[in-house]
Amino acid sequence: MRNPGCAVISMMRWGADETMKATLIRWHRWAGLAAALFWFIQALTGVLIVFHWEIRDALIPGPHHPTDLVAIERTVDRLAPPGSGIQLGSIWTGAGAPDRYDLDLKSDAPGAGRSVRIDGAGSILQDGNDPAGTGWIRTLVLIHHNLLAGDTGSWIVGISGILLLTNILSGLVIAWPKRGQWARALRPPRAGPAAARRYGWHRALGLLVGIPALASVCAGVLLTFAGGVDSVVKPAPIEAPADAPAGQARVGLAAAAGTVLAAYPGSTLAAVYPPSGDRPAWQIRVTQPAESRRAYGATRVFVSAVDGSILARFDALDAAPSRAFVDGLFPFHTGEMGGLAGRIAVLAIGVGLMTMTVVGVLLWMARRRPKARA
Repeated sequence: MRNPGCAVISMMRWGADETMKATLIRWHRWAGLAAALFWFIQALTGVLIVFHWEIRDALIPGPHHPTDLVAIERTVDRLAPPGSGIQLGSIWTGAGAPDRYDLDLKSDAPGAGRSVRIDGAGSILQDGNDPAGTGWIRTLVLIHHNLLAGDTGSWIVGISGILLLTNILSGLVIAWPKRGQWARALRPPRAGPAAARRYGWHRALGLLVGIPALASVCAGVLLTFAGGVDSVVKPAPIEAPADAPAGQARVGLAAAAGTVLAAYPGSTLAAVYPPSGDRPAWQIRVTQPAESRRAYGATRVFVSAVDGSILARFDALDAAPSRAFVDGLFPFHTGEMGGLAGRIAVLAIGVGLMTMTVVGVLLWMARRRPKARA
């Protein structure tokens, strides 16, 4: 005969499980409804910018020219001559079509700085006023990153990301099928009440997309709170040595970048930061073929602008685990780490999140209708 005490304990555990599940359901429903529109916009902008580099370059006409460092240096000198009040802030690869770059020009005059897109031969393809009409791409990127609201927007995006993580987790706990019921859970009903059909689709999408979405959203949240992540993970700082040669900057962009590209055969130029201070040094960033980043490579090298010597190098392929983790968040979140397939997968995750959000709202509306008629 079964021990009555065991039966009571089993009933108590069952009741606790049901209470917890009911709490999770309420949280999943109301948190989802409260943030549905925001999450939909985040997912939509994320989907639209997966291939934003390629889209922008497709909208800016111009033939392909291989990278000519000397020609690029001449263009920089022409756009930011000494004594003009205009300085080179940085150069970044366009990341779409090969051998295209964005020059970030700073100015002493407020509002006079601008971005210039050039090709590998230094020819100007787009200068400041955006004649190709690609400004909307930058707007989508900023909405996804910080809602066009700077640091405050970044905090809002980060907190909403944490809320989304908890909502996905609660949804997975609620929807997780028992053994032997996976096939049924992944086949939404095609007939029956609207609420049952929508629940079936919402559950199936959640089971298919939930875990990949957790990973992608988690990486996005960590990127948003990058400063906090650095303080915990503590990657080695990337900076020029304090004993770099002092003196006047004599080594130009072409020589410095050429030295780094020669040190890493097969690599491509990713970014350039100009020298400054009493111990001037160029910071050159390149993308090695085996890096997880497709465009903005994480290999950084400091080259003295005084004598052209390599002062320090930080090889992304030989990075410490803490640095590799921090540098890997961006290519993981964007899907670059998996090449074209990875970026398509990230796009599919975004579409799945959008669809789940819409179906979830429709499910709530379908379940409210009988009460509204009562």
